[in-house]
Parts: sequence; C-alpha cells; structure tokens
Amino acid sequence: MSINNRPLTTPEVPQQFLEAVYLVGHIPQRALATDPRVSYALYVPPQHYNPDPNGSSSGNNHLARLPLLVYLHSTRRNISPIHNELVPFAQSTPCAILAPLFPSNIDGPNDLDSYKVLRSSTLRSDLALLSILGEIAQCWPGIETNKVFLMGFSGGGQFAHRFLYLYPERLAAVSVGAPGHVTMLDDSQSWPRGVADAESLFNRTIQKDLIKQPRIQLVVGSEDVNVHGGKEFAEWLKKLKARRNHHERDRAGDKDKDELPSMEHGRLDTLRRLHTLWKQDGIEAQLDVVEGVAHVAGGVRKRVLAFLQPLMQNLDH
Repeated sequence: MSINNRPLTTPEVPQQFLEAVYLVGHIPQRALATDPRVSYALYVPPQHYNPDPNGSSSGNNHLARLPLLVYLHSTRRNISPIHNELVPFAQSTPCAILAPLFPSNIDGPNDLDSYKVLRSSTLRSDLALLSILGEIAQCWPGIETNKVFLMGFSGGGQFAHRFLYLYPERLAAVSVGAPGHVTMLDDSQSWPRGVADAESLFNRTIQKDLIKQPRIQLVVGSEDVNVHGGKEFAEWLKKLKARRNHHERDRAGDKDKDELPSMEHGRLDTLRRLHTLWKQDGIEAQLDVVEGVAHVAGGVRKRVLAFLQPLMQNLDH
C-alpha cells in the first residue's frame, strides 16, 4: 500500500479503516526516517484509541490520549513482549506500547553495547528515541508523547537510567531493571562511568533537581548476583581487549573511551549502590528486589508493570 511520501496519519483515515491501513493494533515494524538502521514496533489498542483528539468528527472523541510505554530491549534484542505479554497490559491500562530496536553491529563488527551508552561514533540512540517519539506524535496524535513511561531490563536498564539523566522532562516514570553497568552522577569521571563530560558530549546539562521529578523504580532479582559470564570470562575478555587495543592503537583513537568496562559486581550489588548514591543526591527511587529471581527479565516484569500501571492510569491528561 503506497500513497505518497507523506506519512499517513490517523486523523486522515475513517475509524473503520484504521486497521486496514495498519495504524491500530500491531503496527508493522517501521524503519526510523532519520536513521533506517534503527526500527521500532508499536502496539495501539484499537478500542481505546482516539484517532483525532483535536477534531470533532471522531466517534472516540471522548477518549483521552493514550499514555505510551517504551520497552527498551536488552543485549539480546528481544522485543517479543510487545507481541505477547504486554498486549493484555496495553488493553487493560489502557496504553500504547513502543519497542525500539537497535540492532547489534551498528557501530562495528562486534558492537553490542553502543545503544546502551547513548552515543558512539555513528549512533546517538538518545536522539533516535526522540525521533521515534516525533514520528509517533505526527502519525498517532492520540498517543501522548511529550512525557512517556520507560522500562528497560539489563542493557535496556542501562539505556533507561542514562536517558533519565539527560531527558528527565520527557519521562513521567522510569523502571531501571538490573543493569550490569551504571553511570554515577560523578563529576570526576567521564561518560559512561560518570558525567564529567556529559554536557560537551550531549549538549545537555544534567540537572539533579529535574531527575527527581519522574517516578523511578530500580528493580532486580535477589539471585542476580553473578558477574556476566563468570570471573574467568571477565579476565579473558579483559586480556582480549588489551591485545586488540595494542595492535589497533593507532586506529582506536578516542573510540575506546566510550566502551563499558568489564563487570566487577553482580547486578544486585550494582543497583543497591546506585540507589544509595542517588539517595545522597536527594533522588528518591523505589528499590524492588524480587525474591528468588536471577537475571531474568520475565521474573521481574510483573513487579515492573505493577509499578507503572497505576501511574499511567492516573496520568494527568
């Protein structure tokens, strides 16, 4: 179905045809116009969506804009929850669900992590998400995109708390799940370990008073205590990086500065430390430790959705 190069928007389409043009329900995976390497899936519950909240012709004109839940994937890039367990949540809340996809190898043949730190030599994942929100605002005006709800586990949790630092005004609430690495609000260390150079890298000023405004959840399993791959893997990886950096020193330049260090602690200890340091900065976060759960996203998801749902239902439209 090709009409022209202008994006089709829901106010243009009679309500009975919205599903036929794939603008409600499960939206086909869309390439991001500003960076087609990045794509996104979207779910819009048809019975709860107002296609034209600013007009007078819509039969659903009484419906408020749907809140938007952004689901950030982990290193494995699994966005399947938008097609199964998040659908009942979207219908009962109600809300729309967005799942961006940042493929691996975007920034090189072994790149798994560039999206997590928000910037690399070829990718600004923070700007990509903002561009996705801009596209949604244009095509689906019945979805609230000025302030969104963000959830991420593992690598997605890394993205989530760093995005919170830079764009707190765009978040109504955020759930940070079991990140293997965190960025501390430390002015003595460079990004991504600290925030000393964040303003020069992102042209954004990190303001702790604004970070305090969204509702924040830190969530992790009580058994999420192991270093990824084990200590022997961490030692091997450290030596491999040292060998490669030695042979490629002339080409590496500043690129390695943005690499994540090897894990030294389990996610439970890491998140507890972040919680403590945030509290010293006056940043309140709800710390949820789910008993009996290791590093499994599905094991904490019920707790995440229980945190988010009442906030989304009480969103001031």
